[in-house]
Amino acid sequence: MKTIYVGNIPYKSSLDDVRGLFESLGRVNSVKLIADRYTSKPRGFGFVEMDEAAADEAISKLNETVFDGRILRVSEALERAPRRSTH
Repeated sequence: MKTIYVGNIPYKSSLDDVRGLFESLGRVNSVKLIADRYTSKPRGFGFVEMDEAAADEAISKLNETVFDGRILRVSEALERAPRRSTH
């Protein structure tokens, strides 16, 4: 399993829109679109989880392609850095 970062997603795109784009290249295990925690508005990026071979193909074929008028940024997701305490 591999997690893919997808940036510059059009704000009006739904989970189904993103899933459909990636399913053309293989089985999608999950899609998560990130929303602002205070306003619940889309932040324009998300994550797609696919089998490793399909994920590699999706990254190479979809990075810098136009999706609903925006140029997508598609790459392997990096591990999230630990959050610092604000106290």
